Amino acid sequence: MIPPHFGDVGKPVNDLLNKDYPIGSAKLEVNTTTPNGIKFTVSGTKDNKSGHIHSELKTKYTDKARGLTVTEHWNATNVLGAQIELQDTITKGLKLDLLASILPATGKKHAKAGLEFKQANVFTRGSVDLFAKDGPTVHSDVVVGNDGFLVGGDIAYNVNEATISRYNVAAGYIAPDYSVGVHATQKFSVFSASYFHKVNREVEAGAKATWNKAASDAVAIEVGTKYNIDSSAFVKAKIDNAGRLGLGYTQVLRPGVKLALGGSFDTARLNENVHRVGLSLTFDS
Repeated sequence: MIPPHFGDVGKPVNDLLNKDYPIGSAKLEVNTTTPNGIKFTVSGTKDNKSGHIHSELKTKYTDKARGLTVTEHWNATNVLGAQIELQDTITKGLKLDLLASILPATGKKHAKAGLEFKQANVFTRGSVDLFAKDGPTVHSDVVVGNDGFLVGGDIAYNVNEATISRYNVAAGYIAPDYSVGVHATQKFSVFSASYFHKVNREVEAGAKATWNKAASDAVAIEVGTKYNIDSSAFVKAKIDNAGRLGLGYTQVLRPGVKLALGGSFDTARLNENVHRVGLSLTFDS
């Protein structure tokens, strides 16, 4: 078994509680792919509160035979970016990644070089953020697993200051129809525990508890579920211990056209103007 990378430990429950809830915005996305494998994506998202519209044009070229992926993007804030990925070219399981962007108006630059290596029972990643705000920063994480059990760590080291700027640890267990995980993040100031259960083909359920010892003695708890109506539609619902209720509905209207609706409602203040709704419409061809 190849374990997930550190950022994906606990991913099933995070997706259950956070994905497919287009809350507070209206989003339109159009994806087209040419015969030679170039994918074009045009997206626009309007914030319902501020009215601000964020848009982006992205192109992605994939050469599977050579393990090469080249992505370019240009957004409405005039940020130009590019990413080059090489997968399994040097050796199986090794991926090289170079990501760079520039804001021409100010000359602000960002560049990050990284690699990841995955084999049975281990997944490790490393990268260098060359133009980080506080100076070049090295990021590294590793997850090892055996028979479904996982344990991993994540660390960031600032070269200029010679200090460790971030460290996190996680552990978990993954089975075919359920998973559990615990995290200690933000220099061991935030602790969380979660579980995810695929009850059957139609129903998924999960919950997450989080304690931020620097902010409060209280534990934040969120539970959620997903029900697949059929192969083209599903509904999702979640609620936390503060009484915030989230609802989502996703429907494939026809092949290549998907509509998602979402809402967040504060059940403790139903008569106040604090509720948010949103939608997302995606076209693929």
